[in-house]
Amino acid sequence: MRCRIFFSSIGCAYIFALEAGIAFADATFDSQEKLEPPKIQAILMAAKNHEKNLNNPDAAWQVAVNYCEASRLGSIEAQYRLGMLYRFGKGVPINQAFSGALFSLASSQGHSDATKMLDTINLSSSELPPCVISETFPERPVAIENPIASNTIDIERRIAALSNAKRWIVELVDTIAERHQIDPKLVLAIIAVESNFNVRAQSPKDAMGLMQLIPDTADRFNIKNAFDASQNIKGGVRYLRWLLSYYHGDIRLVAAAYNAGERAVDRYKGIPPYPETRNYVKRVLELYQHQSHPYDEKITAPSPIMVRPG
Repeated sequence: MRCRIFFSSIGCAYIFALEAGIAFADATFDSQEKLEPPKIQAILMAAKNHEKNLNNPDAAWQVAVNYCEASRLGSIEAQYRLGMLYRFGKGVPINQAFSGALFSLASSQGHSDATKMLDTINLSSSELPPCVISETFPERPVAIENPIASNTIDIERRIAALSNAKRWIVELVDTIAERHQIDPKLVLAIIAVESNFNVRAQSPKDAMGLMQLIPDTADRFNIKNAFDASQNIKGGVRYLRWLLSYYHGDIRLVAAAYNAGERAVDRYKGIPPYPETRNYVKRVLELYQHQSHPYDEKITAPSPIMVRPG
């Protein structure tokens, strides 16, 4: 890739650093870092340390995790740098819509390099990555055709990394999931992707709680308080149980429907072509690492896409 003349020298240096897979440090970054609150400074320093090994997929993803967190806390520099990661597919999938939204956000707050980067893309959306809006992990750049890789973080490792303050969620999931004959690891994978184990998580689309129930789903499964952890998990597990029956245990379709709704999956006869949904399915499969799950065919009639003609 050639660095165009309208990029700033700092922007060019960062692009080349990303391509080469090396850490990038500059005086502007250091000066910006010193202006940040101590918590954000620590996150930015962690990101810089991980940038030393950007060719390692786990390290590159951790850089994105750090910049997501710092962006969520209001760091303009982190918003710009996360935009660069999405622009060139380091640690996260290439997503020009997300990069444009991040560049626009940083530019509106006076970041000159973000302003210059806006000239390199067609700004198509103001939607920010989910990891900037709520406490969730950024997606990994793993192809949907081969979502299970040996170096991914499965749900067991994710659970092991939980703080002691969130251990009770795992125990509650075990109890509710087993009562409904659902693998607790599938439920925990959904929770990890949906809310990052944040009981009070709420999305711009009014999805609520650990399993991010939208009001219609909460009503559908008779959940009165979606921010109550027990009720939230019961509602999410009941929906998963229904989806497993509807899609005959196909985890890819179940995850897609949990994110986009079964109507969208049925309409497209598979995973809808929405970037958010495709990334969502990848992340769930990375964690759960199973393609199928037992199901009770008595719960509901199968989806039309599961019924073979004739």
